[in-house]
Order: sequence, then C-alpha cells, then structure tokens
Amino acid sequence: MIPLYLHLLAMAMFVGGQLVLGIAVVPGLRGRDREGLRAVARRFGWASLGALAVLLATGAWMATDRSLWSDGTLHLKLGLFALAGGLILVHLRNGAAHWLQGAILLVSLVIVWLGVNL
Repeated sequence: MIPLYLHLLAMAMFVGGQLVLGIAVVPGLRGRDREGLRAVARRFGWASLGALAVLLATGAWMATDRSLWSDGTLHLKLGLFALAGGLILVHLRNGAAHWLQGAILLVSLVIVWLGVNL
C-alpha cells in the first residue's frame, strides 16, 4: 500500500504540476514577469526530479511485488517514461521550444493511463 501511495503522490506532483504550469502560471506570467516565470520553472524542475526518482523507485518496487516485469503494458510504460525523460532533457537545453512542454504533458498523460490499466 505504501509504494502505491507514494507512486500516486509523486505522479500527482509531476503531472499536476505540469497542468498548473501550462494552464495558469505560464499564461498568467508570460510577458509580465519573465524572471518570476523562470524561478517557478526552476523550482518545479527540482520538485519534478524528486518526483521522477520516487516514481522510478516505487514503480520498480510494485512491479517486483506484483510480478509485472514481463507485462507488455509495463514495457510500454517504461518506454514512454524513457521518452519523457529524453524530452525533458531536450527541454532543459531548449526551453524556448514550447511544443516540448506539450509533448511532455501528453506523454505523461499516456503513462498515467497505462498505469491505471496495470
């Protein structure tokens, strides 16, 4: 029960944070407070890094407990997790490419969908 709770909490922080940034923070601060927007993005980035570490650890824990390592849905989820990580790295190098934010969110939402189906 504990790994599932921590996994869901980390997922809510990662995906929920993306939604809040994309729906409220970025549109609200764009063009008005560039430094404030950067500060928020930096803090979210560090929190996201922690959430991703928790997701990886608790996901491995649950996959082992539930003997899911041979499950095709888990393989797809892990592949998309790697893709999201790659997109995040590209985004860190090219923050002005706004399409990356949308791509990361879309991949994250598919990962959540697959997780619900596991």
